[in-house]
Amino acid sequence: MVVGTSSHAGKSTLVAALCRLFARAGYRVAPFKAQNMSNNAAVTADGGEVGRAQAMQAMAAGTPVTVDMNPILLKPQSDRTSQVVVLGKARHRHDARQYYDRTAELWPVVTGALDRLRASHDIVIAEGAGSPAEINLDRYDIVNMRVARHASAPTLLVGDIDRGGVFASLYGTVALLPDGDRSLLRGFVINKFRGDPSLLDPGFVMLEERTGIPTIGVLPYLDLSGVPAEDALDWGERKAVADQSIVDIAVMRLPRVANLDEFQPLMAEPGVSVRWIASPEQLGEPDLIVIPGTKSTMADLAWLRERGLATAINRHRDAATPILGICGGFQMLGLELVDEDGVEARGRVPGLGLLPVTTTFLAEKRTCRVSASAVGESALWRTTDDVGLLDAYEIHMGCTLSTTPTSSLFSADGHDDGCVSDDGLVVGTYLHGLLENAALRRAMLTRLAERKGRRLPDAPLPPTADQAIDALADSVGEHLDIETIGRMVGLSLAVPR
Repeated sequence: MVVGTSSHAGKSTLVAALCRLFARAGYRVAPFKAQNMSNNAAVTADGGEVGRAQAMQAMAAGTPVTVDMNPILLKPQSDRTSQVVVLGKARHRHDARQYYDRTAELWPVVTGALDRLRASHDIVIAEGAGSPAEINLDRYDIVNMRVARHASAPTLLVGDIDRGGVFASLYGTVALLPDGDRSLLRGFVINKFRGDPSLLDPGFVMLEERTGIPTIGVLPYLDLSGVPAEDALDWGERKAVADQSIVDIAVMRLPRVANLDEFQPLMAEPGVSVRWIASPEQLGEPDLIVIPGTKSTMADLAWLRERGLATAINRHRDAATPILGICGGFQMLGLELVDEDGVEARGRVPGLGLLPVTTTFLAEKRTCRVSASAVGESALWRTTDDVGLLDAYEIHMGCTLSTTPTSSLFSADGHDDGCVSDDGLVVGTYLHGLLENAALRRAMLTRLAERKGRRLPDAPLPPTADQAIDALADSVGEHLDIETIGRMVGLSLAVPR
């Protein structure tokens, strides 16, 4: 098991790297996170919903992602409530107190999923959440050391040195754990280090003297932009300068934005800037405006209006700027959103009025993977573009229907998807992951550049997610005592030198 001194200490990426290293050694390996909180979700082959990080880790392990790898997913809908997804299906909407009161009945769900994975794999690498030393919540724990105790799992504790105070964080975490949990900790890992690691040696000696736990690796600060990200927090660190780019893309930074990782391939493209917009003053003169997916469409549409961004978007549409709405963004582009059952917020609200569609929210969520093909013409894609079959997925609560005869944008496993305005400038689709398809992405960027009379630089495709995970695993294999980790779990794990 891998736990951390805090959120964003590097647990998810370390688990992914270890999954890849064990898979390379020929073992059947699976990731596991009992409870995840994220609006960035993935869809399993059978239509279940799991955290994006577990899908990335399953890719690293070379195995299909399943709901057992993330049996409980919490998707925040407001500052106080979350949708609770259990074994891939949306079940309830709870505030924190209601959820914690249910953890006792959810624990068998967690252990059942973990035990099934353990029975079918040589090794399961479990990931904690936040910190295992959140002593105010210990009696509700179903994701940290209670999981390690259930499996008698040797546990690594990761500390983020980039935040400062890493030795205090590691020592304080150990000090707050009860003896039974402390005995499972077998090694410290320092993450995101820049500089000469030998300067840390005195700290390692004193830390081991005080805790009896060795430090088994110092991982360097890495560029992880190619590894699918799970949290919106990561995106504030990745900046692009619009006036140095050929294509400038402005993405609305919605409060409850979902599935941001689908924009990572855009950020890696040469000559392209991707900016996250929270006010009209930031918008500038982009070549494309994107309204992304969201867990709370009606609330985030209200946020666009309160910020003056709805007016700014309509003004840019009048100036012939292309606009792309994905999932919740697609719903916002329509004429009206109707929620008679209180799925999000009971009532009816007008949309942005840029597409002739109306959305009705339904209690049943649609989650599925699809193969799609472009069947409609727009300013972004045309049927003449050689993009082939597109791998995509849907996660939404709502049915969107056209109010007038209009062209669909994609055919997805036999059903029509999306809508495009008569002039092709406004495009809406329910399909997530389209921009992860290199041919479609390049076709869109080429068209946006041509609208300005520009040409994108000739360049190879950015590294794939799989290649980025390989590079991550190579670095972890170089800087972590992999042989010791192998001995912890009774498996041979050696990295060629």
